[in-house]
Amino acid sequence: MAQKLVTILLVEDDPEDSYLIGEAFTESRIPHKLVTVTDGEELMDYLKRRGQFAEMPAWLHPDLILLDLNMPCKDGREALSEIKADPDLRRIPVVVLTNSSDEDDIMRSYDLGVSGFITKPVSFMGLLNVAQSLSSYWLQIVTLPPNNPA
Repeated sequence: MAQKLVTILLVEDDPEDSYLIGEAFTESRIPHKLVTVTDGEELMDYLKRRGQFAEMPAWLHPDLILLDLNMPCKDGREALSEIKADPDLRRIPVVVLTNSSDEDDIMRSYDLGVSGFITKPVSFMGLLNVAQSLSSYWLQIVTLPPNNPA
């Protein structure tokens, strides 16, 4: 049976991290479309289909969001708060993938409604393990809510 193509929205301001995360997901061999935005403002524009994303195809609505916390413009905490407060967006699973291991960041993220918190590994093999685990859990085991664009 063919697997459904899933859309993963990566919110990451570091181009090197974006590249490595993309490579790790490619090696995980899960049929996916990885879309990257670089800050919380772009994230919200993408989710609300505003600005440069106004003509985005509905099938690119994310099944899963991987969110960095520390970014320019609007940081991940602010964006997470907006997503979880919006009835059209709050069901999208959001997993924080960040360099922070600060207990306050962890607690605040869960208080805001994050589905999981992962500190970025320092090696590519560690990142590959994270991508495979995320793919296995979120894209094969869990039943995700219907992918309905706002």
